[in-house]
Amino acid sequence: MLFDTLAYWLFFAVVLAAYAALDTRRARVLLVVASYFFYAVWDVRFCLLLGGATVANYLFGTWIDALDGAARRRAVSVAIAANLALLGFFKYFNFFVESFAALCGLPADSLTLRIVLPVGISFITFEGIAYVVDVYRRDLRAVRKPLDFALFVSFFPHLVAGPIIRPVDFLPQVGRPFVLADDSARWGLREILKGLFKKLALANYLAPIADACFGNVPYDGVDVPAWTGVLAFSLQIYFDFSGYTDIARGCARLLGYRFPPNFERPYLSTSITEFWRHWHISLSTWLRDYLYIPLGGNRRGVARTYANLLVVMGLGGLWHGASWNFAAWGVYHGVLLALHRALRQRIDAWGWARIVDSPSVAPLWMLLTFVLVTVGWVPFRAPDFTSTLATLKALCAPPDVAFVSAHPGTVIILVGSLAWCLLDRHRRLQAWFVERAPWPAAALAVGLAGLAIEFCAYVDQQIPFVYFQF
Repeated sequence: MLFDTLAYWLFFAVVLAAYAALDTRRARVLLVVASYFFYAVWDVRFCLLLGGATVANYLFGTWIDALDGAARRRAVSVAIAANLALLGFFKYFNFFVESFAALCGLPADSLTLRIVLPVGISFITFEGIAYVVDVYRRDLRAVRKPLDFALFVSFFPHLVAGPIIRPVDFLPQVGRPFVLADDSARWGLREILKGLFKKLALANYLAPIADACFGNVPYDGVDVPAWTGVLAFSLQIYFDFSGYTDIARGCARLLGYRFPPNFERPYLSTSITEFWRHWHISLSTWLRDYLYIPLGGNRRGVARTYANLLVVMGLGGLWHGASWNFAAWGVYHGVLLALHRALRQRIDAWGWARIVDSPSVAPLWMLLTFVLVTVGWVPFRAPDFTSTLATLKALCAPPDVAFVSAHPGTVIILVGSLAWCLLDRHRRLQAWFVERAPWPAAALAVGLAGLAIEFCAYVDQQIPFVYFQF
């Protein structure tokens, strides 16, 4: 049940109408039941996994909360190990078996298992770990009401592709009386429409171009130049994932819940460090708070700091999928973060900060960061190392203008999509819609936005959200 299908919006309309008519407790029961139904549509067997993870982490939290000292540390270690074992079995068992078999020259077919990867398992696991660790750190008390905890884990807007919701952010909102204020209704509707436009009109249009490039097949009879295909994917993954997040946040707000932002104009970043403060914020902050800082962060010397960056980003890359390509993408970003940190320290020591941070050179750093991030998407999107190296090699070749001549409209859309990421005027229009527009004007804006989505939507094929695979 995808966010960009009629079936989902009929489901959401029924849930929203029933939710608004029920008292607080029954409304929570409704949301849990609706969330399990939403998950069962993918595969009813997944509900057993979701229910098991919910019960286990609820009990882990209660257990940890009742202990102190060394016993408390052992309990949280068991809880983390159990969550990682769940993720490791379903997502990485065959991957590591195949890697071991290849290393030893053994046939992998007889060693692997036929495992169905449950959708959203990476997000479910990380939220479970965040909960038990927060209880261990005494950032929150263990949840005593099973219904409240079940809602935190299963709440359908963030269930299958995030964002990763922190228990300290979500749980205090549970049980509040539902009141859909005017600004919340406008805000939620705006985010949903914005997300649908990003996904249907932009990401879905760019996806076949990227697929043709990385699949080494023609696009409408013309080969896609490497830079065109890589740029198309760089924009596709932003519009696809941020569009999903917009829809998730909009649906949650209409149901009375607030999700934190997950993207804040990342392609306007002037450094790789700033990029990771604005891209997939829920993941980057999770890696920082639950992995980087526990490993020692930057408190144990320069060498340890750089090693921590490489380890954390490498594991963050592998979190995206069971492939060494994802690990390579993560290590690549770890190297960039380490280099930026070292360079920044030298700049400050030499007294060059005023020159480097001057607004006049900011566009140069923005362009450099965008290029480095875009090149980094090559191992993320490529199916294997061979394709990665071939694409990187093709990026160094002279540009081919045949594609531009054959598809000038596609090039215009590419440039327009990039401009969407860079310009600020549409953000002012969004603020007007939420804060100042009278309802007749707001209704007209909604109608025009719906027509724009219908007119611009790429419907030649059903293209799933990129992050559903993680």
